[in-house]
Amino acid sequence: MLPALTLSRLRALNAVMETGSFSAAARRLSVSQATISQQVRDLERALGLDLFRRAANDMLPTPLCQQIYAFSREIEEAGQQIADLLTQHRNLEQGELRVGLGNAMPGMARIGAFQKLCPGVNVKIEMGSWGKIFEAVVEGRVDVAVLPDIPDEPRFRRRQIQSQSVVAIAHPDHPLARQGELSCTELISERLIFRTPGSSTQRAVDEAFRSLRLTPQASIVLDTRDGVLDAVANDLGIGFMWSHGTSRRDGFAQIPCREMRRERSDFVFSLHSAKGPLHEVFFGINT
Repeated sequence: MLPALTLSRLRALNAVMETGSFSAAARRLSVSQATISQQVRDLERALGLDLFRRAANDMLPTPLCQQIYAFSREIEEAGQQIADLLTQHRNLEQGELRVGLGNAMPGMARIGAFQKLCPGVNVKIEMGSWGKIFEAVVEGRVDVAVLPDIPDEPRFRRRQIQSQSVVAIAHPDHPLARQGELSCTELISERLIFRTPGSSTQRAVDEAFRSLRLTPQASIVLDTRDGVLDAVANDLGIGFMWSHGTSRRDGFAQIPCREMRRERSDFVFSLHSAKGPLHEVFFGINT
């Protein structure tokens, strides 16, 4: 019997119950009278019983029909609530978007613009190394992410949003902070602050030193960009970061490095299978 209880049949039954006739029910639901009578007949046939009996111009419900109505009214109301929820989601009035960031910028600026467009949407942010956030996208732990060097593969949807290079960072009082440009040969003798493996910053740094066949030794290895910034701000050594990787400007000076000048593109990206109106808004933002 359960397949017979379609929402359209129950809505027709409810309308007849509440208006007392097929014609009034049809006007309420903005359909033809023939449609209402057909829905009720189909329901009676599927259930093998009569739900109404005609008296003059009125449709009188049977006692069983009255019992069914108590439940069918709740079903219709629940259906309307679901429809309203879906409409709100489509209209970006509420919902949730999970965003992964390797660096605070440019992702935070993008999230700020997104929240202005969709103030009712809850944004959950996961931050970490390039490898951690890339894995979060692949495993579906986040919906979209912002990272550099995203491979051009069929499984990903991606959009380039900016380009930047890795730079050295030093305490403002460090002698190297006043130089216009550095080379890895000048850095090799300094106390160096590196990131852990899996960091896109560290991959660029390693590539630069390898290009000169240099093997640097790190004095400190940290797993977050903020840790590197704090270490540099306390004059613990020379660190590295993406040139537009943070909105923070205190405690360090950026110095371009000759072997790290190659710019890498930052992308907003997701799995092609992850789609929805919130994804479209996040991808479409221009910052």
